[in-house]
Amino acid sequence: MHKSKKIKRLIKYILITAVPALICVLLACSVSRGYIHINGFSASKYAIKGVDVSHYQGEIDWSEIREQGIGFAYIKATEGSSHVDDRFAYNYENAKNAGIRAGAYHFFSFDSPGKTQAENFINNVGEYSEMLPPAADVEFYGDKRTNRPDAESVRKELKDFLGALEERYKTKPVIYVTEDIYDLYIDGYFRGYPLWVRSIWGTPPKGIEWTFWQYTDKGRLEGFAGDETYIDLNVFSGTKEEWEVFR
Repeated sequence: MHKSKKIKRLIKYILITAVPALICVLLACSVSRGYIHINGFSASKYAIKGVDVSHYQGEIDWSEIREQGIGFAYIKATEGSSHVDDRFAYNYENAKNAGIRAGAYHFFSFDSPGKTQAENFINNVGEYSEMLPPAADVEFYGDKRTNRPDAESVRKELKDFLGALEERYKTKPVIYVTEDIYDLYIDGYFRGYPLWVRSIWGTPPKGIEWTFWQYTDKGRLEGFAGDETYIDLNVFSGTKEEWEVFR
């Protein structure tokens, strides 16, 4: 075979096989490192964008966060019946001072009573002016994904927790859920509560009426320097006008 024909066939082979494979690798790396978000296009149509943070994000410049189009922040306050996030007060006050609407969230424990968890939250959060509704972060941790807690017990303790917060703050708390948590514990049992759905590989499943959507856990923003490289990004389901009256 003529040498030039061999070269042409080799180039054609490379273009057909190697180049697409390289593109796939580059795309996968970009997604895993947070440079491209799978849900970025779908999330972009929502006007109100936010973050959720804890002490893992370290020192946060909330004014710089605000300048990047962030309008709200849910900030970790407490966990279980005794743990308090030592960055909560600083983060809340500075987010609010930067013009970001802020709320507090509690990491719900499957290993302690809902009432004592509510006491932990209420005692350490108190009541801040213009605070977003409190949120309960319900997700598996440790070995809970494979050793799943009893559904009836979880619902009872979560009901106690939410009820105590609702009585204290006069508003229904937001429930943060993964899709499996929703299916196992929430669906059909906590009607009327605003839902905050984590769905990072696609849009939230049809049939779930959500208020907030965490669309990626690989957000890259300027303005924080902690142990965690990334920041969670969220959107609000409604319009700007609906956001103004959301309480």
